[in-house]
Amino acid sequence: MNLWHKTRTTLEMIKWEHSIFALPFALTGATLAASGVPTGWQVFWIVACMVLARSAGMAFNRWADSELDAANPRTAMRAIPAGQLSRGFVGWFTVLAAALFIVSAAQLNRLTLLLSPVALAIVLVYSYAKRFTRWSHLVLGLALGVAPSAAWIAIRGSLDPRIVVLTLIVLCWVGGFDMLYACQDAEHDRKVGLNSLPAAIGISGAFWIARLLHTVMLGLSAWLIYLFGLGLVAWIGIAIVAALLAYEHAIVSPTDLSRMNAAFFMMNGVISIVFFVFVAMDVVLRGHAPLAGVN
Repeated sequence: MNLWHKTRTTLEMIKWEHSIFALPFALTGATLAASGVPTGWQVFWIVACMVLARSAGMAFNRWADSELDAANPRTAMRAIPAGQLSRGFVGWFTVLAAALFIVSAAQLNRLTLLLSPVALAIVLVYSYAKRFTRWSHLVLGLALGVAPSAAWIAIRGSLDPRIVVLTLIVLCWVGGFDMLYACQDAEHDRKVGLNSLPAAIGISGAFWIARLLHTVMLGLSAWLIYLFGLGLVAWIGIAIVAALLAYEHAIVSPTDLSRMNAAFFMMNGVISIVFFVFVAMDVVLRGHAPLAGVN
C-alpha cells in the first residue's frame, strides 16, 4: 500500500471529519472563558488537542474492537478486519496521537498538561465500555463532553463549576444520539453478548431514553444561558437546536432506521455548529464577563 493510500485509509478509519461534533462545543467553552474571542494561539492549540485526542480515541477503538468489527456484517469492512491496516500500525498511530496530544496540552498552561492524561484516559476507556455496561453511550458522551471544560481550563488555567453544565449538555446530546445509532446493532450485540441499551431494553425503549436525554440537554442549555447571563441571540440558537433535534427524531423511528446516517452525521454536525455560533455571537455582542456571574 503506497503512502497516499495508507494516509487516506487512516483518515477514513479515524473519521477525522467527525471532529465537528465536539469541536464547536469546545470552542463555545473557550469563548465563554475568554469573554469573547480567544487568541489565535489558544484556538490553534485547543483545536490541535481536540483533533489529536479524538484521533487517538478513534484509532484505539478500532484497535480494541478489531475482532468484534470482523464479526459484525455492518463493520466488517473497516480498515483492520478488511486487512487495509495492521493492528500494529493502528496501535503505534494511537501512541503517536496520544503523545502529540500531551505535547499540545503543554502549550496552553500547566493545568492542561497535568490533566491531559486524565482526559486521554476518559477518551480511551470508552472502547471497552460495551464489555461491562449497557450505558457505554454515556461514557462516549463524557469522552466528548470533557472538551468544553478542558477548553475553559485552557483559557483560564482553572475550572469554573458553571462550565460543567456545558459538559453535561454534550454528555446528554452524544449519549442520546449514540443510543439511536446503536439500534442498528441491537440484534448483533445481543447475539455476541455485548452491552448496549438497545440490546438490553429493546429499540423502542432506547428511543424513549434518547428523547429524554435530548430533552434534558435542552433544559441544561436554558440553565447555561441563565448562569452566564446570555440573551436573545443565545435563546434563538437553542430554539433552532431544539427544532433540529425534533427533526432528527422525526426522520428515524424504532421501525425505520433507514435514515440513521442522515440523522447521525449531518444533523448532529449542524446542531453543534448552530449551538456554538449563536452562543458565541451572544457572548461577543454582549461583552459578557463570565467570572462576574449573573447580576
